[in-house]
Amino acid sequence: MPNTSSVSTINNYVQFLEACIGSKSLKEGKIIHQRFLKVDGKDLGTPSLVLDKLTHLYISCKRPQLAHRVFNSIPIPDRKNKTILCNQIIRAYAWDGPFKKAVDLYYEMVDSGVKPTKYTYPFVLKACSALQDVETGVKIHGHAKRLNLDNDVYVCTALVDFYVKCGCLLEAREVFDEMPERDVVAWNAMVSGFSLHGMCWEAIGLVSEMGQRRVEANSSTVVAILPAIGEASRLREGKVVHGFCLRRYFEVDVVVGTGLLDMYGKCGQLRYAWEIFGALPLKNEVTWSAMIGACVSCDCAEVGLELFGKMRIEVGHSPSPVILATVIRGCAKLNDLYIGRKIHCYTTKLGFVSELMVCNTLLSMYAKCGSVNESMRFFEMMQVKDSVSYSAIITGRVQTGYADEALRMFRKMQNVGVEPELATMMGFLPACSYLAALQHGVCGHGYSVVRGFTEDVSICNALIDMYSKCGKMDDARHVFDKMSHKDVVSWNAMIVGYGIHGLGREAILFFQDMQNEGQKPDEVTFIALLSACSHSGLVNEGKHLFLIMTKEFNIVPKMDHYFCMVDLFGRAGFLDEAHKFITTMPFEADAHLWNSLLSACRVHKNIELGEEVSNKIQSVGPTSTGNFVLLFNLYTTAQRWDDAANVRIQQKVLGFKKKPGCSWVEVNGIVHGFVGGDWSHQQSAKIYKKLEELGKEMKRLGYRAESDFVYQDVEEEEKENILLYHSEKLAVAFGIISLQSDKPIMVTKNLRVCGDCHTALKYITIIAKRDITVRDTSRFHHFRDGICSCGEFW
Repeated sequence: MPNTSSVSTINNYVQFLEACIGSKSLKEGKIIHQRFLKVDGKDLGTPSLVLDKLTHLYISCKRPQLAHRVFNSIPIPDRKNKTILCNQIIRAYAWDGPFKKAVDLYYEMVDSGVKPTKYTYPFVLKACSALQDVETGVKIHGHAKRLNLDNDVYVCTALVDFYVKCGCLLEAREVFDEMPERDVVAWNAMVSGFSLHGMCWEAIGLVSEMGQRRVEANSSTVVAILPAIGEASRLREGKVVHGFCLRRYFEVDVVVGTGLLDMYGKCGQLRYAWEIFGALPLKNEVTWSAMIGACVSCDCAEVGLELFGKMRIEVGHSPSPVILATVIRGCAKLNDLYIGRKIHCYTTKLGFVSELMVCNTLLSMYAKCGSVNESMRFFEMMQVKDSVSYSAIITGRVQTGYADEALRMFRKMQNVGVEPELATMMGFLPACSYLAALQHGVCGHGYSVVRGFTEDVSICNALIDMYSKCGKMDDARHVFDKMSHKDVVSWNAMIVGYGIHGLGREAILFFQDMQNEGQKPDEVTFIALLSACSHSGLVNEGKHLFLIMTKEFNIVPKMDHYFCMVDLFGRAGFLDEAHKFITTMPFEADAHLWNSLLSACRVHKNIELGEEVSNKIQSVGPTSTGNFVLLFNLYTTAQRWDDAANVRIQQKVLGFKKKPGCSWVEVNGIVHGFVGGDWSHQQSAKIYKKLEELGKEMKRLGYRAESDFVYQDVEEEEKENILLYHSEKLAVAFGIISLQSDKPIMVTKNLRVCGDCHTALKYITIIAKRDITVRDTSRFHHFRDGICSCGEFW
């Protein structure tokens, strides 16, 4: 039995420690702890009361690992009665981490004979959800069942929350449905789960069910459902929730108000978001972040950047990584590399450059602004990279025209063990489309099926685009037919596919199916249809579609629609009608549109009209090398070499450089690129030998080089050599020597295929006895038995 002096000393320690707990004085508490260990601990033994208070102190000061260590020094017989204390340490771990320690302490608790209570499970399950540890969470669910706690409202609510946060919605719903009693917290957990996973209608249905069961929604319900409404852009439902908030006076709450303005921002209603932002009496950092994000989402990034500057003045303290990431996204949308670099420096100064979310947004910004080298340099500097990091690089590479590098980055991502996510595939599949890398695309399709990504409509749309641009319209149609849900983009992708394959009538029939299915066309639908008519020479059908677009569908024609009509008339040889169509437009034509007519003048050798159109282009300002190249080609075709030389001089003075022709062919899963006259390929000797052999055979069959397509004033023999080594011919020759004789050859070119190559490839299909497909920037050319599918409309 302790003597009176010992009891007095213990009481003194307890009083001091209680004072430290009340004031959360960690420094003083540690001094007392040190004194206890060095001086009085030996004389007092190990009094549980002092250790109990020390554990409480460290918990209150958010030092759960120190609390855990002190707790473990309590004798085991006494520890068995410290369930509440043990629960408090688990709760501290569950809130602030390390989360694994909460699970470990739970098992220590069970092993040492301390019986868990209904207050233990909510916190250990919270730690499991933070760890995304489904296996351990399921085991702990089993423990709760054995203790007959699986009917307790607090434990069941924690189980629902755990399952939804781990993506196990069926299990969460099963627990929820079996609950004998459900309070508003339990309902909110389910609503939050559906909302978290983008299941807008399910979340709305659950809130409706709450009303039917007379469970009154509270502000937490509103905060839970608003993100799903915003992500689904369900403005009508969002306004209903807003009305509910007004009736309950919830809108003055900063969390609810922030959720509402975020919802309006995602629904594209920036005016409403501004009104809520201005009316909020209190704004926290999340509110400012949501408002800046709304500006960025609604294409008002400049306003968002101004608001960021205002926030720095009004709020005072440093912005969070979330706000910085939002501002960086704004710089990417503005394509403003200068401000983006300044924000990067500011981020570094604040010490957030190691934050993965911020790093990924910076990566995306550099990539979208076309700064390929900076994005790659920053990527290599990053210490930690995840699937988002790789996705940003892959998407940026595709958007800036480096699709082959995007494929290499995708392979590197797999080699280092980073698993591609849905966003990664949304960058990878367009790279396959760009390069017509069918084998890669098929593998990507298989991976998407295995991972369940094909349930997402955007992935299916990307697959349709990939297959159609790889020349596989049957496979594209198969993906389309299998889709459980189709949006207007799905229909448009199929119409575009039919159009670029020269299947204009099929595109029109598909448009009729679209209407029969009740899908409303948009302006992109008619761009795709008019382009399809252009590639198939369907002039009357194109005129009719242009008319009904306005009359029946109330779509006001834009520059792209007029461009398609001019292209339609020009390809069909109706140059005067195309010219008249431009002059009667309700707005002034741009250089791009005049360029379409200039291209038609080149094809139909109308030099007089071509010069007039060229003057128009100069007056509105040329936008690319294409204007100069077409006029140069027009003059060289007419052998007006001095005029052609003047065009080249003017092009050089204005700083426009001609893009070199480049072609790609996929062989055994590897994409090979070729430039005209290029000897860099490791099999160049074999390729050139094969081309010479083909050249001799073509001449024997009657082929004559079309020297009009050599735009240099050189001897005829040299012109023939130049034509023979065009990039598409190099790619085809490589395909012939590399692929099995029964395999078709698919080539992609970054420019329009030239007339001589178009003729030569017809002969090559006869000589090589195989099908050849060339996709240029305009359309597909399917060559078989000396005939091209384009019908000369190219």
